[in-house]
Amino acid sequence: MRRITRITTAGLASAALALSVTACGGKTSSDAASDAGGDKAAIAYDIGGRGDQSFNDAAYAGLEKAEKDLDVKGSEAEPSDGEGDADKVQRLTELARSGNNPVIGVGFAYAPAIEKVAPKFPKTTFGIIDDASVTGDNIANIVFNEEQGSYLAGVAAAKVTKSKTVGFIGGVETPLIKKFEAGFIQGVKDTDASVNVLPQYLTQPPDFGGFSKPDLGKAAAQGQLDKKADVIYSAAGLAGSGAIEAVSKAGKWNIGVDSDQYQQKGLADYKESILTSVTKDVEDAVFNLIKSVQDGKPQSGEIRYGLDKNGVGLSTSNPAFTEMTDVIAAVDKAKQEIIDGKITVKTAP
Repeated sequence: MRRITRITTAGLASAALALSVTACGGKTSSDAASDAGGDKAAIAYDIGGRGDQSFNDAAYAGLEKAEKDLDVKGSEAEPSDGEGDADKVQRLTELARSGNNPVIGVGFAYAPAIEKVAPKFPKTTFGIIDDASVTGDNIANIVFNEEQGSYLAGVAAAKVTKSKTVGFIGGVETPLIKKFEAGFIQGVKDTDASVNVLPQYLTQPPDFGGFSKPDLGKAAAQGQLDKKADVIYSAAGLAGSGAIEAVSKAGKWNIGVDSDQYQQKGLADYKESILTSVTKDVEDAVFNLIKSVQDGKPQSGEIRYGLDKNGVGLSTSNPAFTEMTDVIAAVDKAKQEIIDGKITVKTAP
């Protein structure tokens, strides 16, 4: 695998320099974009960056797969604490000017930046994960039915709880994370209406620290454990690792998110407590977009991944979960009913 270059905020100076060169008669945006032929691809990470054992790491896995299978040269760009849209604009501009195609923003926070940058590089494909609000001929909107996977998590939680109390921890209270909450609560209540669900968010916009601070997740989980929750589902990025630690030490069940967190090396000490994870196939979504550009048929518009395409689901890596045959049967039944349209999962609580 080729070594991947990380572009942090230090690279913003390069972006500014590139802009000044253009003003002095250097390459234009379209000239730079014409050099991009699908042999270089880049991802710009969401809050928490690579190493979150969750969302960002799933995107990285897709880039890593493209490096191996497609001989693509990959670049990564890390976010900085407290950054604004202008920082994201400069980051995406630098990645595009460097000849990367596609350039993928990991997370809905990149929407305003992609809206500004994509028109300046019409020959470069820009992907954005978890947002469909910004559209364009060279924009691929990669979205998921998170509520469907979360419904299945709710079914599992309701079946395994002994205390009749389960918890949901959201990193930041945004419409996207409310989808996770809505599906989870509906799945719990449809399975056992007597089960109490404790929903909690770590931060409110514009404070997005709830996706990056494990101590916040740990404190929230401990509070829910104190209220007798014995299954806790965390959709909080890197902050979720703190929740997983607290729940594991209490001897209760975790439900992970985005990646199969039972398999994450950074969570190995707590893996036995991770009953299952609500997975989003971000890895394949990133890989598929890169491959489409390399094949000369770049994806654009809304690309949706749901249960029907195995774009979301529940992981079965933990043997303790697969041994719960009644739980697996209930989850499988609910999955098929969602696919068949017999169950419509809410996208807001």
